[in-house]
Amino acid sequence: MNTLADIDFSADAQDVAQRLIGLTLLVDGVGGRIVETEAYDRDDPASHAFPGPTVRNAVMFGPPGHAYVYRSYGIHWCLNFVCREEGHGAGVLIRAIEPTEGIARMRERRGVEDLRLLCSGPGKLGQALGIDHSLNGKRLDASPFRLLASASEHPVVLAVGPRIGISKAVDKAWRFGEKGSRYWSKPFPIAF
Repeated sequence: MNTLADIDFSADAQDVAQRLIGLTLLVDGVGGRIVETEAYDRDDPASHAFPGPTVRNAVMFGPPGHAYVYRSYGIHWCLNFVCREEGHGAGVLIRAIEPTEGIARMRERRGVEDLRLLCSGPGKLGQALGIDHSLNGKRLDASPFRLLASASEHPVVLAVGPRIGISKAVDKAWRFGEKGSRYWSKPFPIAF
């Protein structure tokens, strides 16, 4: 069985985003293997932290190792992990997972049967895992969250590319994925 993952959330968001790939994320026992992430930092114009602390993004400036949950386009709840030291303002967006636990609950929440489509994007993932604003600011090392180390003996091979779904700082290669996964939200560019 997997053991709790030992992640240093005080590291740079890019480092944390890479280290999360291959770990298992569970929320109330529902989840799977993280296969895609994106890093955001306060000096990054695409980051919610860029304008400085606000009511909406306050958790990003709090202690590392907490959930930052926000609503995208007024519809989708998105899950981020706060990084760096308190006051910095950085995080990692969990973009996609390979569903492994609680699949029936995910299918019910999403109204989708296709396993690949359950969590292949941050909004889909939020809906499938039952993410909502009540989880904003919660510790990642306490219930309802569980972050488990990979059971695989083989190191994860990363795909790296530019972030997607943003209009600023689109040139930063701060999107990371498990190479060859069929559960990404979108393919990584081959030539990147």
